[in-house]
Amino acid sequence: MKKIIYFIGIVLSLLSACSTPEQESTQIVWDTWGVPHIYAANETDLFKAQGYAQMQLHGNMILEMYGSSRGRGAEYWGKGYLENDMLVHAVRIPEMAQLWEQQQDPQLAAIAAAFAEGMNLYATQHPEALDEDKKVVLPLSATDFIQHAMYVIFTRFIGGNDLGRVTEWPELGSNAYAVAGSRSASGNAMLVQNPHLPWYKEFTFTEQQLNLPDHSIYGATLVGFPGIAIGFSEHLGWSHTNNTIDNADTYELEVKDGNYMLDGVPKAFEKTTKTLQVKGEDGALSPMDIDLYTSDFGPVVKMNGDKALAVRLAGTDSANAALQWWKMASSKDMVQFEEALQMAQIPFWNVMYADKTGNIFYLFNGLVPKRSTDAWEYWDRVIPGGKSEDIWNSYHAYAELPKVTNPVQGWLQNANDPPWTSTLPKALNRADFPGYMSPDFMHYRAQRSARMLMEDESITFDELVAYKHSTRLEFADKILDDLFVAIDAHGSELAMEAKAVLEGWDRNADADSKGTLLFAQWAKAFDPEKADNFVKPWDSNDPVATPDGLADPAAAVAILENVAKGMKEKFGKLDVAWGDYFRINYNGKNLPANGMDGSLGVFRVLWPGGGTAENLFAGGGDSWVGVIEFGDQVKAKVLLSYGNATQKDSPHNGDQLELFAKKELRDAWFYKADVMQHKARVETLTQEGFVEQQ
Repeated sequence: MKKIIYFIGIVLSLLSACSTPEQESTQIVWDTWGVPHIYAANETDLFKAQGYAQMQLHGNMILEMYGSSRGRGAEYWGKGYLENDMLVHAVRIPEMAQLWEQQQDPQLAAIAAAFAEGMNLYATQHPEALDEDKKVVLPLSATDFIQHAMYVIFTRFIGGNDLGRVTEWPELGSNAYAVAGSRSASGNAMLVQNPHLPWYKEFTFTEQQLNLPDHSIYGATLVGFPGIAIGFSEHLGWSHTNNTIDNADTYELEVKDGNYMLDGVPKAFEKTTKTLQVKGEDGALSPMDIDLYTSDFGPVVKMNGDKALAVRLAGTDSANAALQWWKMASSKDMVQFEEALQMAQIPFWNVMYADKTGNIFYLFNGLVPKRSTDAWEYWDRVIPGGKSEDIWNSYHAYAELPKVTNPVQGWLQNANDPPWTSTLPKALNRADFPGYMSPDFMHYRAQRSARMLMEDESITFDELVAYKHSTRLEFADKILDDLFVAIDAHGSELAMEAKAVLEGWDRNADADSKGTLLFAQWAKAFDPEKADNFVKPWDSNDPVATPDGLADPAAAVAILENVAKGMKEKFGKLDVAWGDYFRINYNGKNLPANGMDGSLGVFRVLWPGGGTAENLFAGGGDSWVGVIEFGDQVKAKVLLSYGNATQKDSPHNGDQLELFAKKELRDAWFYKADVMQHKARVETLTQEGFVEQQ
């Protein structure tokens, strides 16, 4: 009998360790990778702890970002921030934030207030961890989060092209996969989360797990945001990719006698004057007045003589995007998840979804304006004329957006291509939607993305991890055979030497791949996006097999000879190892890189952010990665490429880069027993604040 009682006791203790009981106190369990696993009994304490944890990981960055999003960076840190301040005020972020505070749901207001309270608590408890020049931004408030969210969503994503900001970042984008049980070897649905963003400030992700008594959600969000934007639970998971949505328009207005022309009739701008403070080198503040103009088309972002540019942004009246993300994270099945999506508060980003019951789902998400002219080309430009018919005021409903649920092929993908190629053969017909909904193309990275799934009838979890890390150049597979024939017909001795290097190349962008640099430089000079360069241009009816064939073989060989000559002069050879040329140089680490920007069809995206004549250094690309399988228990491998902290003295600032360079992921410790087995330390919320357990 004693043995039976003893056995029952062991079972009960194990069950207790593996569950998430009602929390008596709020705790942050930090694991050995610096990931905070937060356990709380209610949302207020949960988000207070998340704010505290984010400040611990990224405090100086948060203060700088929030100060910049206030439009007061020049006041705090000098004229280097003035251009950004002017943009913040030109777009009317402070004024919009006041409206959002009035419009937002009480639940979100409480979340934002608790998040700010947690950030302030950390600053109070650990002033030594924050730079003195950043403390001027304190204290933080819920308004700061709102303004920062507006800054990121409107100036970095929705209005990025129209405001001229995207040119700083070569390929804002992402990959995402959803694999149904019918296509997976295990019979379980699987999901790949893989956003590509710059490794910089407001684009930086942070990883965490948020636990309430009845639910646990794991994933990542941008620093300075509460909740989880890309995540998974035992029940389901989702990811985002930048979509080919046009929900910002720039209008060129004619200005006469200080008025703008609307349908040929002069109309007065709404004008206000804002006084900014600019900190000088001596620390003294100097006032600077800027005039702000608004038109029926939207705020004016540039005025020059007889012309003005006004920008119209979708979603400026959507105050509850962060609440929608939290409701998505809190969902326990597809019905609840779609109910969250139908809030239509998140104005941008595709959604890719998979769940434990085997569903997979893709949504071309966002606020698509209802427009008067049906052609994509009409809106994909600076719109001239000042015509009132070009002013849109409403959006397409959720039911009218492109979406695919459980396709017969058993897989869905998006690599920033339009929705029409989310699965192949196509499940969506562009002709069924307005012409301005999305353009029609499938670039090489998307082709590579689809090809890997199309060619595998039974996909294992490990294969999905391998596909995520694929550095194979889709464009090389398309064109090298034709280039070799052209070299034989038209090539010099130098071209034949280049051919030998390319024939021996593995067609990958791995660190030890020799031929990547030669091919990439040839392709850049050749221009693989130019339709006239091919015998068969890209064809929507054959989206993965085209383009094909060299239209001018002799010209292609001449380009190769010129590139080879330049490489000989710079490097003394043609077979330069890719990892010798392309490096990861981050927080004191210098490692060989693999991958490249996606323009040549590499799925593992890493783009340069600077360098020298001899080396390029990684500046962005793969950020958060999650590969998840929804079985009896959720199984996940993850990586946050640059580590989960940006504080200078944190051991987690760059500590995952070695795994990144080796194309490895790590286990996500989702269950409480695994978390406790890998805990580094625990902080508990008391009346005095968070106290580390000894």
